[in-house]
Amino acid sequence: MKYWAYLIAKLAAAGGIMYALRKVVALGMPAPSTSFYYRQDPFAHDLTYTFLMLLYWLFGAGLMWLIVLDQRYRCRACLRRLCMPIQTGSWTHVLFGSPKTEYICPFGHGTLKIDDLQLTGRQGPDWEPHEDMWKELFALEDTKK
Repeated sequence: MKYWAYLIAKLAAAGGIMYALRKVVALGMPAPSTSFYYRQDPFAHDLTYTFLMLLYWLFGAGLMWLIVLDQRYRCRACLRRLCMPIQTGSWTHVLFGSPKTEYICPFGHGTLKIDDLQLTGRQGPDWEPHEDMWKELFALEDTKK
C-alpha cells in the first residue's frame, strides 16, 4: 500500500509543479489585442504561446515518464531504489533461458526480474518478495554445522 501511496504523492507533486508552471506561462504572455467582445484563447492564434504550450506538454510528458521509471525500480516494501543488477540467461541460447536483468532490494525484501528479450509482446516485471532473507541464510549456515 505504501508503494502506491508514494506513486500518488509523486504524481500529485508533479501536478502541482505543472499547475504552477502553467500559471507562470499564462502570466508571462501578454494579453491578445482583439476588437471582439470576448477574449479568445491564444493557443491557435499566437505562435509564441502555441510553441510554449508544446514545450509545456513535452515537459509534462517527460516528467510523468520519469516518475513511472523511478517507481518501477523501487522496492515494494521499503521504497528504496533497487540495486545490484545482474544479467541472467543467455542471448545465444534463448530457448534455454531468455536474458533477464535481476535487481535486489538492499535490505532483502525482494527481487525484481525484468525480461531483456520480449518476443511475445510486452511482459511486465516480475516482483518476487522474500519473507526474511537473513533467516534463510542463517538456517542454511546452521544446517552445514
